[in-house]
Amino acid sequence: MDNWKQVIIKGMLPGTLASLASTGALALRSKEETGSLYAGANAISHVIWGDRAFVHDEPTWKYTLTGYAIHHASSHFWASLFEQAAGKVFDKDGVVPKLAAAAGASAVACFVDYKLTPQRLQPGFDVRVSKRSLALVYGAFAVGLAAGALFNHRNRP
Repeated sequence: MDNWKQVIIKGMLPGTLASLASTGALALRSKEETGSLYAGANAISHVIWGDRAFVHDEPTWKYTLTGYAIHHASSHFWASLFEQAAGKVFDKDGVVPKLAAAAGASAVACFVDYKLTPQRLQPGFDVRVSKRSLALVYGAFAVGLAAGALFNHRNRP
């Protein structure tokens, strides 16, 4: 088992890629469903700003940047756990085991986010986009995790 510093460092790339991929998917789905690229990211900031965050569609430092920062930190948290927990999977050849592990990690993150977390601390973008879009966002999150894991473990046999 790695020490916490190693775990955090290993999670940086997968967390960043997962954050960017899922934020991109969220922005596209938000644009389609609300007319605003920023509605989903703004909704995340409800953790700090309360329900007012759910009605803001324009980009703002207060809502958009705060929402993205919360999402990015959460993505890094999940990626660090993923890197630590899925170590044996990374010893296997190929993309499929890594993608399957990332899909599992994303499913666990979604379950924890929406079933075990108090409502005030949930991501909140489900208020602005449909459940179908929510699945696409978590799917993009999985792709980002897998891409980061593939890069992190590219020199393994």
